[in-house]
Amino acid sequence: MNAKFCGMLGLTMRAGKLACGEAAAEEAVRGGTAKLLILAADASGNTEKKFLNMANYHQIEVIRPGDRHAIGGAIGRAAAVTAAVTDRGLAEQLCRLADFRNPRHRFIHQQGIH
Repeated sequence: MNAKFCGMLGLTMRAGKLACGEAAAEEAVRGGTAKLLILAADASGNTEKKFLNMANYHQIEVIRPGDRHAIGGAIGRAAAVTAAVTDRGLAEQLCRLADFRNPRHRFIHQQGIH
């Protein structure tokens, strides 16, 4: 994860526009407030399948920017496997800042931010 992406993710958390953790992210996705889903590259197979299926059903963009420790470090936690961005503008900015030259940091769905 690049420094600008980490900074923007931290800002998103401080702004209260990040539902962090499995339960909070799932609630945001199912409730229709999630604009972007962030999933750790080292998420378990069950977590990965659950959230990718949910994102596909609700047509939410998914990025996998790094492992759980990198995502957690960006938001001031030890680790974070799942997080949902609830603000469209911040979600778009995070997508622009993401380093997609890294194969682990990629889009899963490319419908755009809804």
